[in-house]
Amino acid sequence: MNGIHIRSNALVIATLLATTVIGFTAPAAAHCDSLDGPIIPEARLALEAGDATAVLKWVSRDSEAEIRAAFARALSLRSRGEDVREMADQYFLETLIRIHRQGEGEPYTGLKPAGSVAPIFKEADAALGGGDARHLAEHIAANVRAQIEDRFEHALGMRTNANESVEAGRSYVAAYVDYMHFVETLDRLLAEDHDAGAAGHDGHQGH
Repeated sequence: MNGIHIRSNALVIATLLATTVIGFTAPAAAHCDSLDGPIIPEARLALEAGDATAVLKWVSRDSEAEIRAAFARALSLRSRGEDVREMADQYFLETLIRIHRQGEGEPYTGLKPAGSVAPIFKEADAALGGGDARHLAEHIAANVRAQIEDRFEHALGMRTNANESVEAGRSYVAAYVDYMHFVETLDRLLAEDHDAGAAGHDGHQGH
């Protein structure tokens, strides 16, 4: 009888997991769906504490009821024993990340392994955790300066011989366009109101 009960629990969890992933296969860059991203560690702690409050900030008000229901279901399943606890947790994590990504207007492509977070996201999170953005700002500023200088020097070098032949001229134009587009993109990003995207879903922005 015990074996039947365990298999029944596993089937329930498997079915729930399947419903969270069907139809979400398009790729998209993110770090919120990584096991060592900002959301999943908080969600695991919330499950252990039996309180969903800490994770509700990652979804919109419209999705709160759905997350609360998934959380309650996961807690109920966790109470059935260690044999289903891991699958219950997985079900909730999958649901939470899917709904979060949906709120960002991005597809859900599954949970990513630890270590898949891009270094810049780690730096940005570390800056927030340490309460100091100076190292992050200096790192990005140095990279931007290097990128501008590289493109500038390349365009300047091409310009010297731009009128010697059609091919030389085209090489200059290609370098010129690359240089100008890069500078224009940076200027546009800096000119945008940093709060422009804050209304995405109840004040939290996508990432």
